[in-house]
Amino acid sequence: MAGVAKLFDGHVLDKSNKEINLNDDQYKGKVVGLYFSAHWCPPCRNFTPKLVEFYNKHAQEKKFEIIFVSSDRDDVAFNDYYKEMPWLALSFKDRKNKEELSKKFNISGIPTLILVDADSGDIIYRKNKEELSKKFNISGIPTLILVDADSGDIICTDARNYIQHEDENGENFPWKS
Repeated sequence: MAGVAKLFDGHVLDKSNKEINLNDDQYKGKVVGLYFSAHWCPPCRNFTPKLVEFYNKHAQEKKFEIIFVSSDRDDVAFNDYYKEMPWLALSFKDRKNKEELSKKFNISGIPTLILVDADSGDIIYRKNKEELSKKFNISGIPTLILVDADSGDIICTDARNYIQHEDENGENFPWKS
């Protein structure tokens, strides 16, 4: 376990809330989004349906996966919210790992979608909130910035709008060739 599986100690929940083993081979060559979010958070509740729609349209073809990392306050809220998502999740009961992930990725607010290289588990691109806000003229959250996994070059600084408003079919989305 060297990649994304290591971040989750090799186990996550599937859609039936059953704990399953996660191995690096499942995600080889993919970009994995770690989605830090919570049911009680209005911006999260607004963005999640758009992210679900985007994921459902493009995940298989574009080698893109998501794992939900909950900031919910109890397991009832977690379960209610997780029902809306088609991807895997860190178990709500695994608060220690959630805190470790939040610390590792410097999560200071939600919703946050961090893109990591599935093979290494390393952040593809991330600076702290203040630096990103200045560099990319970010005035609100959530913000989604796409970065080339190989070079680290910025592909798009406003990917959220492609998902939420402008490109529901993904035709003009700045996919990596």
